[in-house]
Amino acid sequence: MSPDDTRSLPPAGAAAATLDDDPYRWLEEVDGVAALQWVRARNAETEAALTGPGSPFEALRSQLQAAYDAPGRIPGIVRRGGWLYNFWQDAEHPRGLWRRTTLDQYRRPDPAWELLLDVDALGAAEAESWVWAGATVLGPAYRRAMVSLSRGGADARVVREFDLETRSFVPGGFAVPEAKSDVRWIDDDTLYVATDVGPAALTDAGYPRRIRRWPRGTPLAEAPVVFEAEPGDVSAGVSVDSTPGYERTLFVRHIDFYTQHCWLLADDGSLQRLDVPDDASIHFHQDLLLMHLRSDWAGPGGPFPNGSLVYAPLAAYLAGDRTVQALFVPTATRSLADYDWTRGCLLLNVADNVASKLELWRRAEGGGFEGGPLDAPFPGTVGVSCLHDPLVPDDPLAEHYLLDYTDHLTPASLYLGHTGSARRELLKSNPVLFDAAGMRAEQHFATSRDGTRVPYFVVWPRDGRPDGDRPTLLYGYGGFEVSLEPGYLGGRGLAWLARGGVYVVANIRGGGEFGPAWHQAAVKAHKQRSYDDFAAVAEDLVARGITRPARLGIMGGSNGGLLVGAMAVQRPELFGAVVCQVPLLDMQRYHLLLAGASWIAEYGNPDVPEEWGWISAYSPYQRVRAEGRYPQVLFTTSTRDDRVHPGHARKMAAKMLAQGHAVRYFENIEGGHGGGADNVQRARMAALEFTFLWEALGAPPPSSP
Repeated sequence: MSPDDTRSLPPAGAAAATLDDDPYRWLEEVDGVAALQWVRARNAETEAALTGPGSPFEALRSQLQAAYDAPGRIPGIVRRGGWLYNFWQDAEHPRGLWRRTTLDQYRRPDPAWELLLDVDALGAAEAESWVWAGATVLGPAYRRAMVSLSRGGADARVVREFDLETRSFVPGGFAVPEAKSDVRWIDDDTLYVATDVGPAALTDAGYPRRIRRWPRGTPLAEAPVVFEAEPGDVSAGVSVDSTPGYERTLFVRHIDFYTQHCWLLADDGSLQRLDVPDDASIHFHQDLLLMHLRSDWAGPGGPFPNGSLVYAPLAAYLAGDRTVQALFVPTATRSLADYDWTRGCLLLNVADNVASKLELWRRAEGGGFEGGPLDAPFPGTVGVSCLHDPLVPDDPLAEHYLLDYTDHLTPASLYLGHTGSARRELLKSNPVLFDAAGMRAEQHFATSRDGTRVPYFVVWPRDGRPDGDRPTLLYGYGGFEVSLEPGYLGGRGLAWLARGGVYVVANIRGGGEFGPAWHQAAVKAHKQRSYDDFAAVAEDLVARGITRPARLGIMGGSNGGLLVGAMAVQRPELFGAVVCQVPLLDMQRYHLLLAGASWIAEYGNPDVPEEWGWISAYSPYQRVRAEGRYPQVLFTTSTRDDRVHPGHARKMAAKMLAQGHAVRYFENIEGGHGGGADNVQRARMAALEFTFLWEALGAPPPSSP
């Protein structure tokens, strides 16, 4: 294929003035006529290649959609007052139903649900491709909600007031035009709104920088600004705690992705700066201030290492006493994954070598806490969500919590627990989507370039053994302190394990599996460590005789798309196929595209020469070469992704096609950063990806079931 291949050059009419030193800059025009013409042509080529006669595509698509729409799935719930709210999608309602029920009904195999909003019907009535984006319900009456709806799955959404008794939008009620907005109730007739209104309303990252106090019946543009972030910040935020006796409002300047400045609203309307570490995650519970530390604490009560959870009486802290006490202190293998409160107890979710353990702590008489381990399923991933609603007087569910458990081969089960009892009631279980008999999961450790031990999970198909020739899919992320914990493989089990493939998850640095230090070891100048870890896992898979490079595929999305893009360019000899999903790839311009400026704390600023020095060493778009010999690549993205710009995937595919490399490309016109707006689109995208992998890596050995 020659460099003048028309699949990679701008069609006639594309603006030459925008090309500069990048001949594919024109593909950054998201809805440009020329760019979408190129997208549709690439989509058609990919679909023709992967869905033709003899392809497994249609069987995979059908199986995956049936799995995504399985009627026996656990309905996820959020409690507000006397109701449990759920958003549900299935084959008959692809865009979904917002509904609610009671706990007594939820206990039943087939609960009676009260329908609040049919998003498919709303979209049809309003001729809009609406995608559900959540709701904020006003307590304690819980009659009104602010409902968010996205066109095609983008992060930007419209927000409209909804009456939960009439089950309809409020005529003349609050309505926020399409933007990346944040809305909080103050009372029945007042909102805090952060949105795109007026000049200079957004930060450089494209998020709201002003908080307005909006009284009902007044123009939004005239609502007074009560808090403001700087243009170079990521965003401004506000939270409202209406707990009786502990009412408080917190305003936040999100300086970058990991640091913030916080102010409490005083009774006289003034703002009091909260003197806490800029990178700590803070939380209030009744009279307490809690801080999850991302840096070491050397102040009174310490020292405490990063990853600790510490607390102090809020009144004393505000008065100048900075003494804190620890509720959790990490070790080399234990980190705090999450925590939640009942009325009187604190439940800690602790990751121990990438498996969950629980602890229960009660406030002790005279101050402090007492408690310890709480029995829970192991090893796997446990999630805990407390049901206490502090706005409900004499709350009957004040000490109840939901516990769910899953692992790679076990569908999730949901239990109802009480802090005063060891017994739990099984509420729901997800359906089995593939036959896991004879399958097994193992944890291994690879040694990275600098000697760091990197954990990873290997999930074997039925009767799998290390014969050195297994089609193997290696998945990774490695950024933003996101942990890849064991979870039921579901559709991937159907599309990969059940067909004889080995599935691997790499817990590389940059993630949060071992707390903040594990993440901070691979940011900015040290980002290469994520890639070294991932390569070490790939090499270990070969050394253990599990697979060989020609049979090893890799997959990752978003920051994980950058990961696998960098790996394809840095270590092409290790891999046979790459699925690169909604990726960052042009790291010279990432901070100029959509929300990219908000990630400078993770990657660095390419406009600073020293920082571009380390970024350029791995940026896939700048490193790919015509003379390179790369594995086959499938790029997938979404036109409606307004978080990671689709131009990253478009330009990389165009450049590699021009250089003569084996590239497939598919862009879903809807879907946002998740890639699909509904289960139909998600199933189609996943089927294309797994069809590509099977064709690129070859079928399992004849002995495979």
